[in-house]
Amino acid sequence: MMNDPSSSPEPVLTLEPLLEAVREGLEAEGWELSGLQKTTSYEFEGRWAGDSSRSAYLFFHRPGVGDWASIDVFLDETSKGLKGNLALVIDGPALEGISDAGDALGRLGKLAGPILPAGYRTPLTLRYRLSSLEEDPAEADSEIRFKLLIPGKAIQAGSLAISALVQASSQGFLSILLAPELRPFLSSSSDP
Repeated sequence: MMNDPSSSPEPVLTLEPLLEAVREGLEAEGWELSGLQKTTSYEFEGRWAGDSSRSAYLFFHRPGVGDWASIDVFLDETSKGLKGNLALVIDGPALEGISDAGDALGRLGKLAGPILPAGYRTPLTLRYRLSSLEEDPAEADSEIRFKLLIPGKAIQAGSLAISALVQASSQGFLSILLAPELRPFLSSSSDP
């Protein structure tokens, strides 16, 4: 009987096994793949001349959670090794619904801090977008991203470690989505 390569304790060395380990971890928690894009780049100039890069972008949605929330994954294989991150992406309210961006970031960080896996880099992003230059800035859309960077030590530990970290992160993401403290940061079209 052959061993399942996705359960290997060996370090993950290429993009495909990393992609599969991440996908297995998210699907085990009920998230469904809704999009996958792979790219390969060979033409670099300057300090990256001679390098190549293979990347994958994965998009996941969860039944019962509207299109206002998703998990976006970016994975990258370069001559320097593998790296990746996963992000809970939430459509936030219009700019007029967030009167103080600093306060909002503080409250969102306080919400996520005890929920996401400890000991990992977990950046938080709050973005605003205008669909055109003529749009009223008060109506700018916002987007919230709770991100977890997949550390090299997890990649070195193998597929099972990656899947376990991704599962723990996605459980944390779901807890964030269900938290009452998130409600003020949801767009008016979001239905938790």
